Amino acid sequence: MKVLLVHNKYQYTGGEDHVFNCESVLLRQHGHDVEHLLFENKKMRSPLSKLFFGLLSIYNAGSARMLREKIRSFNPDVIHVHNFLPIASPSIFYEASRTGIPIGLTLHNYRLICPSATLFHKGNVYEEAMNSMFPWDAIKRGVYRNSRLQTAAVAIAGMVHNLIGTWETKVDFYIALTHFSKKKFVESCLSSVVDKIMVKPNFVVDEGENNLVREPFFLFLGRLTEEKGIDILIRAARLYSFRLVIAGDGPMRTVVEEEAARNKNISFLGQQGKERVETLLKTCSALIFPSIWYEGFPIAILEAFSTSTPVIASRMGSMGEIIQDGANGLHFDPGDERDLVAGSWRSTLFRRSAGGSAGGEEKHF
Repeated sequence: MKVLLVHNKYQYTGGEDHVFNCESVLLRQHGHDVEHLLFENKKMRSPLSKLFFGLLSIYNAGSARMLREKIRSFNPDVIHVHNFLPIASPSIFYEASRTGIPIGLTLHNYRLICPSATLFHKGNVYEEAMNSMFPWDAIKRGVYRNSRLQTAAVAIAGMVHNLIGTWETKVDFYIALTHFSKKKFVESCLSSVVDKIMVKPNFVVDEGENNLVREPFFLFLGRLTEEKGIDILIRAARLYSFRLVIAGDGPMRTVVEEEAARNKNISFLGQQGKERVETLLKTCSALIFPSIWYEGFPIAILEAFSTSTPVIASRMGSMGEIIQDGANGLHFDPGDERDLVAGSWRSTLFRRSAGGSAGGEEKHF
């Protein structure tokens, strides 16, 4: 089968980029002919350019032309889109529809039902716009990049395509990453496409048996953003003084660097390569995933599982589905740094990391 993978890359490399690359490799390993069509957000630097590209996301004729040329040269059997905003735009779905080639979209985030894309705003889950044809409340709050103008641009694009039925008529299938994610779309203004939504989780390569010795430290791995729960993690480290290693990059890098400078129990490594990440996962006591938004299917959690590393994660959204409490990890109440380190045997692990007496019975996964 000839598969064309389409992706609009972000300014910061993230999980969607990783999934795009992994699926490409897997398809090729199984004998499929795969080609890529990539769009990038590098030109979106100034607020004005972001507003311009937000409006252009309604329909980008240039992106439609690029897809048309790719179809002519490659003649794919199916087109799979991972992200299309803002540069690619919904124009690519219209172009595919004209050719009759089936086109599908992976729902990595919630952009189709809320301008925020994360159902998160200013430290809290935000669901008020999910059922709105035109989300006035989201614009008033500036849920996208804390900007009313940019939120309005995204909302206008969404309204246009809701009104003309793009998502019902121009997309042949959708892929949700978890049943929780699918449920959110079913509960939204996109409930009409429920029969087109299938559930397919993300995946990573199995790194094999872990022969390395576990060390008394906990690991955070991922983008340094508010919704990832960095503040909760830092508060927990202050409260209990356990050894914490943070690997990643993002908008909150300065906050993490300053905290690491003040707290000798926190080590900040910045962005790390694949081999170093694998070693960190194989030697840490557990991965802490304190996210406070409805995650998709985090690659970091999958990488932890592939190295037999338990995950201590917020009990919310897809994380409550992916992680089985007491089996492959532990849940704690979202946003509660005290609950993160609570529990008899869990606190034993944190005490060991802080250099205290181990004591008590240890539970193994």
